[in-house]
Amino acid sequence: MEITRTPTGTRPGPEHWFTGQVWMEELAAPPSPSRVHALRVHFTPGARTAWHRHGLGQILYVTEGIGLVQRRGAPPEIIRAGDVVWFAPDEDHWHGAAPDHFMTHVAIHELAAPGEVADWGDQVTDDEYLATPGDH
Repeated sequence: MEITRTPTGTRPGPEHWFTGQVWMEELAAPPSPSRVHALRVHFTPGARTAWHRHGLGQILYVTEGIGLVQRRGAPPEIIRAGDVVWFAPDEDHWHGAAPDHFMTHVAIHELAAPGEVADWGDQVTDDEYLATPGDH
C-alpha cells in the first residue's frame, strides 16, 4: 500500500496540448504493471485541448463549471459539473471550458504504452471552438 498525502503540484499545461491557460495536477500514476493515469485539469474560459486520442479511451468527470467536448465528425456538446464523458479508444476529440466559464474535470485513462498519454493532433481552431450549439 502507498498513500500520497498531497498532489505532486499544479503545473501549467504544455502549449502543444492546449490553447489558453490550463493547469494540471497529477492525481494517480501508479507504477507498472498498472496503466491507470488520472489528472485534475483546470481550464480558464476559452481554454481547450488540441485534437487528440487515447489508445485505450478516456473518461472525463466534470467537477465544476461548464465546458465543451467534441468528437471528430459530430457537433460540440456542452458539459456541466457532474457529467461523465467517455471517449472510445482512438476516438479523435477535444475538451475544454466554455467561452465565459471556468471548467475543471478529472481525466482518467490507461496508457496504451509506457509514457504514451495521448496521440496529439492539431490545435482546435477558433472557428471549430465557436461553432458550439446552445447556451453556455
